[in-house]
Amino acid sequence: MTASCQPPASHFIDGRYVEDTAGDPIAVISPVTGAEIARLHAATPALIDQALEAATRAQTDWAARSGKERGRVLRRAAEIMRARNRDLSVLETQDTGKPLQETLVADAASGADALEHFGSIAAGLTGEHIPLGGDFAFTVREPLGVCVGIGAWNYPIQIASWKAAPALACGNAMVFKPSEMTPLSALKLAEILIEAGAPAGLFNVVQGMGPVGAALSTDARVAKVSLTGSVPTGRRVYTAAAEGLKHVTMELGGKSPLIVFDDADIENAISGAILGNFYSSGQICSNGTRVFVQKGIKEKFLARLTERLQGVVMGDPLDEAVNFGPLISTAQMEKVLSYIEIGKTEGARLITGGHRADLNGCFVEPTVFADVTDQMTIAREEIFGPVMAVLDFEAEEEVIARANDTQFGLAAGVFTADLSRAHRVIGQLKAGTTWINTYNLTPVEMPFGGVKASGFGRENGWAAIEHYSQLKSVYVALGATEAPY
Repeated sequence: MTASCQPPASHFIDGRYVEDTAGDPIAVISPVTGAEIARLHAATPALIDQALEAATRAQTDWAARSGKERGRVLRRAAEIMRARNRDLSVLETQDTGKPLQETLVADAASGADALEHFGSIAAGLTGEHIPLGGDFAFTVREPLGVCVGIGAWNYPIQIASWKAAPALACGNAMVFKPSEMTPLSALKLAEILIEAGAPAGLFNVVQGMGPVGAALSTDARVAKVSLTGSVPTGRRVYTAAAEGLKHVTMELGGKSPLIVFDDADIENAISGAILGNFYSSGQICSNGTRVFVQKGIKEKFLARLTERLQGVVMGDPLDEAVNFGPLISTAQMEKVLSYIEIGKTEGARLITGGHRADLNGCFVEPTVFADVTDQMTIAREEIFGPVMAVLDFEAEEEVIARANDTQFGLAAGVFTADLSRAHRVIGQLKAGTTWINTYNLTPVEMPFGGVKASGFGRENGWAAIEHYSQLKSVYVALGATEAPY
C-alpha cells in the first residue's frame, strides 16, 4: 500500500494552497507499511496570521449572505463530496490505515451528510417573536465570527465536516487544524468548498502540532474553539480558550459502558459489542469498552463472540475484503499492547487475541478479556485500541452504579428485550450519547457529545447550531418611554 499522497502544499489559506518550508517538517507515515507517504510543514506564525486574517475578511462577506445562499453552497459541496467518495475514501485509508470497506461508508460519506444537513437548515435559522402586551421583542440568531476547529486522527474528514458544516451554516468562518498524524483529507474538503462557491478564506486548513493549536486557541480574532481529542489536550485547549472568554466545544475521551441483560437478542448484542470495540480497530472515542454482561448469559456471550471474531480479515486496507485495519502508529500499537499485558498481569481472563498480529504494519489482534473487575486498569483507562473488557453483573441497580463509576461520560448502550427497562436504565446512565439495542450509530441529525470529563457542547443536530451562533434580543417599544425623573 505504499503510495505517495503528497498534496500540492501543506496548507490551504485564502482559497489556495500555501507552503512555507520554514515550518517544522511533518512526516505522514503509513500505518500499514511504515513508509512516508507525504511530507508537510507546520504553519509558521506568519501563516497562522494569514489564515486568521483571511477568515476574518471572508466571514464578513459570508455572514451578509442569506441563509438560503449559504445553504446552497454547503449542499453543492455535499454533492461534490459524494461524487468523489471513492477517491476521498482511498486517501483516508492511506492516511489512517482504516479499511476501504469502512471508509467508503463512514468517513467522507458522513461528512457529506453533515454538509447536506446543515445546508438544508441554513435558511431556517430564524429567531422568535415575543409579545409583551403593547410592546414586543424579537430575537435574531447571529454568527459568532471566526471559529477554530482542531481535529483528531481517527476520523479526519468526518470531524472536519462535522465542525465546518454547522459553523458555516450559521455564517461563521473557520480555521481548521487537522491532527498532524492524519493531515491530508481536510485539504480536500477545503478544495471542495471553494469549488462549491464558498468565498476564499471561509475555510482554511493549517497544519501543525500543539503550538499551532495553542496559537489559534489564544488569538483575539477567534470567537470559538471546537476540539475533538483527548482529555489532557482538552484541558490545555480549554484553559487557553478560557483566558479569552471564547466559546468552546470539547468532544473528548470515554470509557463507556455497554450493558447486556440476559433477555437481550444475543446476536444483536454481540454485533453492538463488535461495533463498540473493534470498528476502526477500536480507535473510536465513544466505544463501549466496558461490556457488562448479566451472569446467566456470560459464557454463551463469550463463546459466540469468539466465533464471530473468526470473521475478522486483516491485511492491505485497500483490499475491500479486509475489514480490520492497523492502529494509527507504532506508538499507539505499543501503548495498546502494554495495556493487554497489564490486563494479563492483573488477572483478567484472556478469551481471544492478546498479541500483535503476524503482519507487517501496526496490527493488533481483536482482544477480549473476561472476569474483569471494576478496579482493573483495563476497566478504568481509555485504551483506544481493540481491547474489550467483559464484566459480570447480576442486578439492574448494581450495573447502573458500576457503569456510572467513571470520570468519563461520553456514551453508553443497553441491550434488552424489555423497553421499559431500557428507558429506565438509559435514564440513569450519566452519558451524553446513548443507544438502545444498537451501538455507535451517529447520524448527523442526532446531537453527539459527552458529560463529565468527556467534554461539553454538542456536535450535529440542532444543538450544534446553538453552539455556533448567539442570540441577540431586541425590545421594541410602541408607546412613550417613561422615567421617574
